[in-house]
Amino acid sequence: MNNFTVYSITDNEFDETFGFTSEEVQEMLSYYGLSSHYEEVKEWYDGYRFGNADVYCPWDVVNYCKDHRENQNAAPKNYWMNTSGNDIINHFIDNISDNGMLTKDVLERLVNGEVITQRVDEMVTYKDLYSNIDNLWSTLFMTGYLTQRGYIGNGYYSLAVPNREIRNIIIERILALFRKEVSGNGELLRSFCNAILSADAEAVERLLIEYMGKTISVRDNFARSLHENFYHGLMIGILGFRRDWEILSNRESGDGFSDILIKTKGQESRVGIVIELKYSKNEKSLDKDCQDALQQIEDRNYGQELCNQGYQKILKYGIAFYHKKCCVKVAMQSTND
Repeated sequence: MNNFTVYSITDNEFDETFGFTSEEVQEMLSYYGLSSHYEEVKEWYDGYRFGNADVYCPWDVVNYCKDHRENQNAAPKNYWMNTSGNDIINHFIDNISDNGMLTKDVLERLVNGEVITQRVDEMVTYKDLYSNIDNLWSTLFMTGYLTQRGYIGNGYYSLAVPNREIRNIIIERILALFRKEVSGNGELLRSFCNAILSADAEAVERLLIEYMGKTISVRDNFARSLHENFYHGLMIGILGFRRDWEILSNRESGDGFSDILIKTKGQESRVGIVIELKYSKNEKSLDKDCQDALQQIEDRNYGQELCNQGYQKILKYGIAFYHKKCCVKVAMQSTND
């Protein structure tokens, strides 16, 4: 056994054996009565390029079928998260800087479906994983966080994030880093929460735009829900500064689920806050989408839970986002009216 040949994910030999082909996935979904789920599975778990073959992650597809045998309406999951530690992607995100070799611009391009060109060394060893940025790109490629979209030559590949699952994992890590960074800026966070409580929509909008400048922008390449989840995570991270507030996410109230419900404590306990978020298709739509968010709060009676619990004043916020811009509107309800 001392003479053997290594076939890597860039070799053409046996390239289809490293994952499931599109035909195999369609056959598996058909077997479990899930043929109508093909586009969802493709969006979440396809996108890998091994040699000359396009393949799906087999672990993901198998687990998706297992979860959907009993409940066909189950939401897709990030199964990748449970397969190993995320030290590699954590190290990758932690090395972002505004003027270094790994910039927010590069990360933003990857998350938004663009392709970047990087050198890949398939022989990198564990002890050298983090020794330089080239080794880090190689590790991300070899471990499946990135995949190839073509060989340039001289060891350089066009690299991209393969699918929505990996994109979600990266975005979750970005949001965690963002929360860590902004938590150190107590004055700005305090000003934001005070503006929320004071129904100062202009200040809330200005401070939100300032905060968004510190993180990446999720653009229009992907599903609307991805954008809304991203901005939802941003808001939860900022509002978390107020440890004395009870912040409820996607809370059932009235005739549906509000994005964010806030129950204040102490001296502010007579004020409840409802926030509905929208993602706009362009900058011109911000004002209308913001107004639609406010109207949705009214139409679906999202403030009912706060009324039932005795809050005397309820602030209703509609917030619309587009890239790193936003629009904020607020309406006030007195339960004594």
